[in-house]
Amino acid sequence: MKLHDNLRINIFFILVLIVSSLILYRLFILSYIRHSVYSRTATAQKDNVTNILARGNIYMNDPASNSLFLAATNKKFPLAYVVPTKVDWANDEEKTTQAADILKVDKNLILNTIQSGQNYSKVLARRLDASQVEGIKNLNLRGLGISYETDRFYPGQKLAANVLGFLGYDLNGRSGQYGIESYYDDDLFGRAGVKSSTATGMFSFIKNIVYRNKKSSLAGENDAFNRPSDVVLTIDKNIQAYAEDKLENVLKKWNAQGGTIIVQDPNTGKILAMADKPSFDPNNYSDYQSGLFLNKGVQEVFEPGSSFKPITMSMGLDLGRVSSQTTFTDVGFVQAAEYTIHNFSNKIFGSQTMSQVLEKSINTGAMFVENLVGDENFLNYAINTGFGQRTGIDLPGEVNGDITNLYSGRKINYLTASFGQGIAVTSIQLINAYSAIANGGKLMKPYVVEKIIKEGGEEVITKPEIISIPFSKKTSDKLKSMLIGVVDNGFDKAKIKGYDIAGKTGTAQIPDGKGGYDKTEFIHDFMGFAPAYDPKFVILIKMDRPKGIQFAADSLSPTFREMAQFLINYYKIPPTRK
Repeated sequence: MKLHDNLRINIFFILVLIVSSLILYRLFILSYIRHSVYSRTATAQKDNVTNILARGNIYMNDPASNSLFLAATNKKFPLAYVVPTKVDWANDEEKTTQAADILKVDKNLILNTIQSGQNYSKVLARRLDASQVEGIKNLNLRGLGISYETDRFYPGQKLAANVLGFLGYDLNGRSGQYGIESYYDDDLFGRAGVKSSTATGMFSFIKNIVYRNKKSSLAGENDAFNRPSDVVLTIDKNIQAYAEDKLENVLKKWNAQGGTIIVQDPNTGKILAMADKPSFDPNNYSDYQSGLFLNKGVQEVFEPGSSFKPITMSMGLDLGRVSSQTTFTDVGFVQAAEYTIHNFSNKIFGSQTMSQVLEKSINTGAMFVENLVGDENFLNYAINTGFGQRTGIDLPGEVNGDITNLYSGRKINYLTASFGQGIAVTSIQLINAYSAIANGGKLMKPYVVEKIIKEGGEEVITKPEIISIPFSKKTSDKLKSMLIGVVDNGFDKAKIKGYDIAGKTGTAQIPDGKGGYDKTEFIHDFMGFAPAYDPKFVILIKMDRPKGIQFAADSLSPTFREMAQFLINYYKIPPTRK
């Protein structure tokens, strides 16, 4: 019996020793390993900004200042509250009116809140400015006070709002909504929680202590404690700001419904700018209609029109069915079964080379190439160039585009698709395809996050990824020369002295929902890159429903030239022509 008692005592002491060791280990983690975290948190709280434990920061690149621009963080905001049971001025109309005026709320809101008779604080107004805080304090009313809450703050206001998204709410509480805030929500929040287990009592206690110190991987393993991570975007703050300014100007000039500008590095796939207009301020997202939160570059489709013709031409060049000097005779239309398909404005061009097909944007020329390529090859090239499928960009809600009519086997669908009608693409698909033309035939996976900085400074860097190689470098080189000719011989307003500029416009009709097209409204887009033979950037400009102008060559060429000139200066690119 005595031996049994000694055994129990020894086991007890062993367990106490184990638990004590684990507790000491935990204290070591908190006081030494995690010291920097809490130190930084204390400093942040002192400055009325908390950006460590609550949620990670989001940064944009700012090469001009060799630093990072803080695009999203956490900040303490003042709020006004009232404790109804402590109020002794409810019948004093003058004081109630003064409080309402300072807080810019309806006086009845204050009265109704007070009359609820509750014994805990009720918020009257949030995100007060300094004068409001001072005014409430000066009133010195019993039961009315100022407190602080930590919320998400976007220093750039509307800058890249459609890329960032915002911190909103879902059924489980605070949650990233749209954009980076949504896509990288778990990394930014540092989701916590122990893996489900049936362990109880002492073993459960020990497991909680041990697991609390494990770090979750970026891939989203459900470890017990994921520390919040910071996210650094590929977005260049200076290019983004310039793109948004240019987009605002061109939309205003042509009284357009909306638009998009994307700038991409063709060699890596990284997105340097992604601008949408109209936009919103994520600091006050509740003041805007939810439709403005969408990132139209990845979540909206459109028919590309003539900007798809170089894609069709790449197929013919790659298969060796045509060269830049291959000729055909245009009679102004193509007959396909019961359908007659015309050139724009019913023009007849006569004998033309393939280079002239792109320069003059001849629909019948694109159909000529499609016939030589063949329907099956056309579909395969379209798929390999990324159309009809998601690019995999790290933004939420990306849509596939739509090339389903090519699966019908109907010849008419292939012919119209050859000049960008009857199929729908996203802006990110289109610019990614042009990046493949620019970089020698490699379709890259586009991305907007350059790296994730985990606790302790560990960096998870995004590596460029090739999705496919839809056509050869030889094809790319030939097509570049042809697209230089498009700018040189067709778009005077897009030329930049001393540089080889490649580009193509698209003017697309908008489906009317009845099987036809609206004859009065259009979507304009301009695709281009420079320097053409060694591209450093690709630009997409898209404008929805401009007024008073029909063709993108006239509406968007100047904006493209301004964007390209800015980037050439920004990157200090030397001239490529004498």
